[in-house]
Amino acid sequence: MSYKIVYTEESERDLLNVYSYIAMDLQVPETAKNQIDRIVNSIHTLNELLLRYKLYQDEPWHSRGLRVLPVDNYLVFYTVIEEENTVAVIRIMYAGRNIDLQLSNIKL
Repeated sequence: MSYKIVYTEESERDLLNVYSYIAMDLQVPETAKNQIDRIVNSIHTLNELLLRYKLYQDEPWHSRGLRVLPVDNYLVFYTVIEEENTVAVIRIMYAGRNIDLQLSNIKL
């Protein structure tokens, strides 16, 4: 069964921030485009094999079903909403950030 992929406003903003940082701050727009393509393409594989990535290890996120998809140096956080056949992309962030702090600002 195929699942629909939906992005939260935060995750859409995260993608834009990743692109802006690489394209503008680092001044490599082609690399920025390629990075975004890799992230989005990886996310789209979730519509078939959505449970193949591990649950985030820390609470309260683990018990709420938050999963982590690693893509290069980035982490895609998502949940599965079984009753709606939906994968919700919650956040996308650089793996070197303080993940718990960033996740503390979201509600599941």
